[in-house]
Amino acid sequence: MLVLAALIFIFGLVLYYHIKMPYKFPPGPSFNIPIIGHSHLVRKLSKKYGGQHKAFESLLEKYGGPILGLKLGRELVIVAFTYDIVKEIHTREEFDGRPDNFFLRLRTMGTRLGITCTDGKLWNEQRSFVVRQLRNVGYGKSKMEDQIQSELKELTQLIEDFDGKPVWPMKELLPPSVINILWVFTTGKRIHRNDERLLNFLNLLQKRSKAFDMSGGILTSMPYLRFFAPEKTGYNLIKGLNAEFYKFFMEIIEEHLATYSEEKSNDDLIYAYIKEMKVQKENPDTSFTLLQLVMIILDIFIAGSQTTSTTIDLALMVTLMRPDLHEKCVKEINEVLGRNETPSYALRSQMPFIEAMILEVQRFFHVTPLTGPRRVLKTCELGGYRIPKDSTVLISLRSVHMDPEFWKDPEVFRPERFLDQNMIVKNLDRLIPFGAGRRKCLGDQLAKACIFTFYVGILQKFNLKSVENEFPSLDLLPGIILSPKPYKVIFEKKF
Repeated sequence: MLVLAALIFIFGLVLYYHIKMPYKFPPGPSFNIPIIGHSHLVRKLSKKYGGQHKAFESLLEKYGGPILGLKLGRELVIVAFTYDIVKEIHTREEFDGRPDNFFLRLRTMGTRLGITCTDGKLWNEQRSFVVRQLRNVGYGKSKMEDQIQSELKELTQLIEDFDGKPVWPMKELLPPSVINILWVFTTGKRIHRNDERLLNFLNLLQKRSKAFDMSGGILTSMPYLRFFAPEKTGYNLIKGLNAEFYKFFMEIIEEHLATYSEEKSNDDLIYAYIKEMKVQKENPDTSFTLLQLVMIILDIFIAGSQTTSTTIDLALMVTLMRPDLHEKCVKEINEVLGRNETPSYALRSQMPFIEAMILEVQRFFHVTPLTGPRRVLKTCELGGYRIPKDSTVLISLRSVHMDPEFWKDPEVFRPERFLDQNMIVKNLDRLIPFGAGRRKCLGDQLAKACIFTFYVGILQKFNLKSVENEFPSLDLLPGIILSPKPYKVIFEKKF
């Protein structure tokens, strides 16, 4: 009897340990199921409201506070909602970590490599190298502008070839043009937009963006379910994607290895990386390996291609829906560029309404509504709450960009909110689509230049016309990256 009582007592303590939330943890649902935590609740609300970010917002309304505290599986998770708290997270080093969980290791092919999903010495060393070498091959310089303009020229010719037929930009136009800019800096050459390898790669990226949420979904909270439901959990999907990505990138790397010479080390990122591998080949602790290179390439394309293409797509969609904004944009383009001058990101200060239009697209649609995840490197305080070491931090970018206290009418699409009375762009500090601080997206320069140049270049050459009885929707499809529902536009050539 005493043994049974002792076992019951021990079981009760273990149960209490798993259910009880930490001391001074941010407010959230009090009851959580052992092992599962609040995962069931978040999944239920995500389905109800149309996305994990909206599930978190609904919980915030119930429990209040600038921070929400949850337990997803066995992981403690906090979600930050206000600009001041998010700014603090971006600037404090204890929030610079990345979680080390099953999903993120699965995402990085069973490793903890690359740039996006790493931290500490490896992250510092590899990120510094990639940033330095991208600059060496022309990233952020005139070569980048030239490449964007070259892709724009091909893109506008392709649009012209459609000869007024209805087109869905995200499916038939934008992704190959955007990804080719990254392709040149990474591999040294373009890939034809009809190349089967490219089309397959874009399809893989699209599948990945819709299969999981920013926290990693059920594979983070309950990874053991992969043994019982490998299809439903997405385990088989991501394993298949990994195999395809690895095969694809290794073919490109092997081509570079076969043709490498030191004279080519400044031609593209892969050649530069191969050179560094050779320099460090006698170093037993080197972090420069072929698998690390594969993961860096994957990180670059995942981070840079879809978000940029989607933002341009949304800009075209809302321009199509708002003839008044269309007219203002075209008027400014005509005054600055006329018919023949090639668009350039360097001219953005002369086109403040265009810039405000793009900023409002990024604010209103928040293509990545949740950013992160980050890992707390040591126990600390945030917003008056105690955040334990190794907690996962998610940032509700949508909440920052839709804050009614600052934006006043956040549900209204109004580019003028980014302009003062002298047509000078303002409120840039409150818009953070690329993050901030040490973890800021390393592709932000290219993304900004590409979005601006493509958008201006298309409106310079074409009028946007709706398809009769077809109307785009402002309701976006959920996923890690939000995207517009399929719509079509008629590009009418001006001259």
